[in-house]
Amino acid sequence: MNPRERFSKALKELCDVCREEGWGDPLNYGRSREIDMAIKLGHTVSNTLAGADAYDRFENPVEYKTTTGDTIKGTYNGISVHDSWEKQEKYLREEKIGKYKEHYFARYRGDVILECWKLTGEQVLDYLIPKLKISYESKAHRKDPRLGAQIPAEIIRTGEIIDI
Repeated sequence: MNPRERFSKALKELCDVCREEGWGDPLNYGRSREIDMAIKLGHTVSNTLAGADAYDRFENPVEYKTTTGDTIKGTYNGISVHDSWEKQEKYLREEKIGKYKEHYFARYRGDVILECWKLTGEQVLDYLIPKLKISYESKAHRKDPRLGAQIPAEIIRTGEIIDI
């Protein structure tokens, strides 16, 4: 088989496996890396693209953030905006970020995880809440009012390193 045929065959196989397992579109924004992380961590892959990325061995929902960059980071973007900061913070703590007790961050090169770290939901919130408040307060000046912030490597690396 030539490279084009091999690629088409591999893509078909990947999509077939995901369809059979109910994992959704593996080509949808990083979904293939989320599936790979769940498998390597021994988690159950979520069957939806909304909500939890996977479930741990106790069936607790977990959040994954992946990057292919030279430095690990975690991006939280497209967060729905509420009509007051009090409601916004409650949403962040109870429904969006804080409901995931574990957040996993991985840096990939191709199909290989170069590093993987785990932070608690509280650690993530402690770092993100002040950043998201600034984003919230400046939302009126942006075309897209949804909130977003990044967790940098120096924060991620204060968590627990995961050997994969």
